[in-house]
Amino acid sequence: MATHQPLTEHYHQGLRDGDILTQIRTHYPDGPTLHQLAPLDQLHIGGIAASKKLLSLLDPQTHKHVLDIGSGVGGLMRQGAALGFHITGLDITYRFNVLNQALTDLSLHSANPPLRCVTGDACALPFSEHTFDAVLFQHSLMNMPAPAHVLAQCRRVLRPGGKLVMHEVVSGENIADLRYPVPWAATPEHSHLLTIAELTKLLETNGFQLSHCEDWSRTALEWRQRQRQKEQTPHTAVLSPQWIFGERFLKMGKNLLENLANNAINVVEISARC
Repeated sequence: MATHQPLTEHYHQGLRDGDILTQIRTHYPDGPTLHQLAPLDQLHIGGIAASKKLLSLLDPQTHKHVLDIGSGVGGLMRQGAALGFHITGLDITYRFNVLNQALTDLSLHSANPPLRCVTGDACALPFSEHTFDAVLFQHSLMNMPAPAHVLAQCRRVLRPGGKLVMHEVVSGENIADLRYPVPWAATPEHSHLLTIAELTKLLETNGFQLSHCEDWSRTALEWRQRQRQKEQTPHTAVLSPQWIFGERFLKMGKNLLENLANNAINVVEISARC
């Protein structure tokens, strides 16, 4: 795990896991709802609405067993469990997995079916062949320096006919103008964005048939503009991304908006079958 130390340090740096749990117990003594947790655990462009849209690409009857790669603190997992999916979350950041489980335990409605958190590397998935009906990525492949290996592993653990869905950040036409820090990286060496052409080619090379590819950039920009206005409104939020990223998020959030507006990054939604 030593080779992944810079990544885990990036996510550990501002994480206030103990304070988060105290805050939740104080303000939501009966347990938080999915929407109350969303400012904290939906750490991607588009928030809970984007997760709903991504999950709608799957069917809990056909795709019962789902792997969420780069699950973070579990917002997508809990939202999926509420729809009936059996979700396993894999993240390389151990403290995220511990917090993920604690948030699930505190939630107003217990996850049913239950959720499972695993600490591991997406380049060497600790699962047997054909274990899952579907694999999810949501703003996570961009943290992975060897995407071809990751997608090959996805192909291995998916059953024949299984589905892969993504809600991902990719390079825009003006990627050279990308401003840092951003939520997934403080500096360029830890950002591993692909172009949409590179991503779709990698999927096809690893045995996936692309069935859906939607540019979500305009909606993403509008959402981020609304969030930025909220962040600049003088009030104390019960939960926010700052509890995860620390004060750095003020700069990260500003840069994220500018990167979207300047076409340095795009946001896409993808569905593919194996």
